[in-house]
Amino acid sequence: MCGECGFRTANRSNLLEHMRTHTGEKPYLCGECGYSTANRTHLLDHAKTHTGEKPFKCDQCNYTASRKNNLDRHMRKHGVGDKLYLCRQCGYSTDNMFYLSKHARTHDKIHKCDQCDYSTARKPNLDRHMFKHSGEKPYRCHLCDHSSAEKSDLDQHMAKHTGEKSYMCEECGFRTAYRSSLSVHKRLHTGVKSYKCDQCDFSALQRAQLNQHMVKHTGEKPFLCGECGFRTGYMSNLSAHMKKKHVGMTT
Repeated sequence: MCGECGFRTANRSNLLEHMRTHTGEKPYLCGECGYSTANRTHLLDHAKTHTGEKPFKCDQCNYTASRKNNLDRHMRKHGVGDKLYLCRQCGYSTDNMFYLSKHARTHDKIHKCDQCDYSTARKPNLDRHMFKHSGEKPYRCHLCDHSSAEKSDLDQHMAKHTGEKSYMCEECGFRTAYRSSLSVHKRLHTGVKSYKCDQCDFSALQRAQLNQHMVKHTGEKPFLCGECGFRTGYMSNLSAHMKKKHVGMTT
């Protein structure tokens, strides 16, 4: 059993692999690009992005994929792969038992912050959260004066110095230094539009797109021309105005 979160398995190798989700250890390294992972199978799948091999084929169209989970995600577009595992507490569903187990722990948040209403299933998460109250930033950049409350934030900051882009899309090879940017990018492949307008049926891939859309409902015009007082709800409109009316000036 995992001492961090209670995960159980009868297989010792599975437990060791699971523990890496807590330690952050990624011992499997790609010799081509530096990609690293905690799971050997993930490395084998990743290697196919370099060889171009796409052994997983859709039986309803000509789509092919280098990884089975990409094919599974694609098949949902054809209505295949109903979500079989259901959380009885909130209705969350998934086609992967591991994800359901991981989700279930969100209902068992026994570690509570004594300064706000934050709670979590894992004590290390609470320890990191407490830095927000104390203001402590123990992770420091050795190249500049940047410091962070979380190691993951420091790792992302370091990419500004190194230029490293360790997060790669296995569908198209897109690379970025930021996990959040990769998550947003992947929605281009899945078509998932998580940000929804509460006043109409508009939905967007990114929060910024939703914020821009909301101007249509609020009528807000936050972008102001400092030369003539022209106002608009969109930065692109202000840029176009500046180029047309105030040639030679930049926003």
